[in-house]
Amino acid sequence: MPVNVLVAYGTTNGSTAQIAEAVAEVLRKEGLTAAALPAGAVVDLTGYDAVVVGGGLYAGRWHKDARRFVRRHRRALAERPLWFFSSGPLDPSASERDIPPVPGVRRAMTRLDARGHVTFGGCLQEGAKGRIATMIVRNGKGGDFRNFPEIEAWSARVAGELVAERANN
Repeated sequence: MPVNVLVAYGTTNGSTAQIAEAVAEVLRKEGLTAAALPAGAVVDLTGYDAVVVGGGLYAGRWHKDARRFVRRHRRALAERPLWFFSSGPLDPSASERDIPPVPGVRRAMTRLDARGHVTFGGCLQEGAKGRIATMIVRNGKGGDFRNFPEIEAWSARVAGELVAERANN
């Protein structure tokens, strides 16, 4: 019986979407069925056995689409294995140490009994949308700080938990 995993994400410039796609790809390589979808496009969680939700960080808050997704689907999320990820620091700090979830994500984790959270480095490059993003890039503070080997290792751990549960049921 396959395990079907939804990787829902909130992104403005596409960086978090690329992380979500990488997570889904690892889950598929580990034998699970996985789809990465924009959080705002998900209407129903029926058919998904587990969920990973990711959001870009903006001024200390998760992307609005990720927040709304968690709020809208809170009952269904509470009934499934659930993990969160954030993307955002525009420096190497996410690869150097564990960065705790921002307060809103931490509260959602507690309410929904999420199994884990990780913060990955962010990416903000030329052509980014938004006045503040444009200023950050113009001031030389942008760049790509995503660490795909770390993203893949975390995704493999999530897959391992789900595969072990399937084997025990």
